[in-house]
Amino acid sequence: MSPIRELVMRFLLLLCLMFSALSGTGAAMAAGLRLIDVPSANGKAAMKAAVWSPCASAPEEVRIGPFLLPAVRDCPVPDGKYPLIVISHGFGGTYFSHRDTAAALADAGFIVAAINHPGDNALEMKKAGELSALTGHPADIARLLDHLLEGFSEAGSIDAGRIGVFGFSRGGYTALVLAGGTPDFANAGLPCPDPQAPICTQMRQKTTLPQHGGQDARIRAVVAADPLNAFPGAGDLKNITIRVQLWSSERGGDGVAPQDVARLRNDLPVKPDYRMVKGAGHFSFIAPCPAEMEKAVPQICSDAAGFDRAGFHRSFNAEVVSFFKASLR
Repeated sequence: MSPIRELVMRFLLLLCLMFSALSGTGAAMAAGLRLIDVPSANGKAAMKAAVWSPCASAPEEVRIGPFLLPAVRDCPVPDGKYPLIVISHGFGGTYFSHRDTAAALADAGFIVAAINHPGDNALEMKKAGELSALTGHPADIARLLDHLLEGFSEAGSIDAGRIGVFGFSRGGYTALVLAGGTPDFANAGLPCPDPQAPICTQMRQKTTLPQHGGQDARIRAVVAADPLNAFPGAGDLKNITIRVQLWSSERGGDGVAPQDVARLRNDLPVKPDYRMVKGAGHFSFIAPCPAEMEKAVPQICSDAAGFDRAGFHRSFNAEVVSFFKASLR
């Protein structure tokens, strides 16, 4: 399969996944849910985001597109100050890719926000094959934070001193950059099945790499699930001094190998809370799919024989909640 066709197929598969998201296992059950726009700024495009929050009301049936889900749309946030978690998805993902984790965090007393990274999400893939998709992700999250703290209707409910990031795959790389990592794409040895693909060509051009967003001092803790490792040396991670929970699948996939995550574990200057998930593949960290989507997009929704994604996510979400609670006291 040609790289272009493969990219198109990935787009179609993930588009299906996005449209199935709200009917899958683990959708927001007791959290408030609102969809917001992050305004354009400094020449950057506006961004779509979803925000989960604590809610005192019983869930209702909310229709978003063709789907119904139990939630409370635009539920007022109860009085108080809440820690904030922002979520960065992987290649071609959406703000619903980790909806169950977001809902679990909101139910536990966090405000949670996830975006569709412009140009690298299931509905808009024009930058997905460009290095700018990677270099721009940290700035996307920083801009999301700016809006949540300054322009969001519930900004007064956010405790600006307790902010964490959750990221998967490319989103895990994004979280580590925001924590202080300095990517070195030219020397990272990232997989390039097609050496002539734009992202591969750009990674070799050391002097023309787009600028990436850097360390964000507002971030106090990070969860990185099967992160893309663009940090070939320990020196690239030397500025990460905050707490990191690092998850690795045993089987890997999509350009992320278990040994790459293990190398991150060894190179981080502060020992991370490291978890290897037996039997898991790379996409096992995405929220469980409904049965019909498992048949339609097995590349994303299916797991190795004997691996229970729904069961894993119950424990995974509990561990993520526990980590952020302990780290953002």
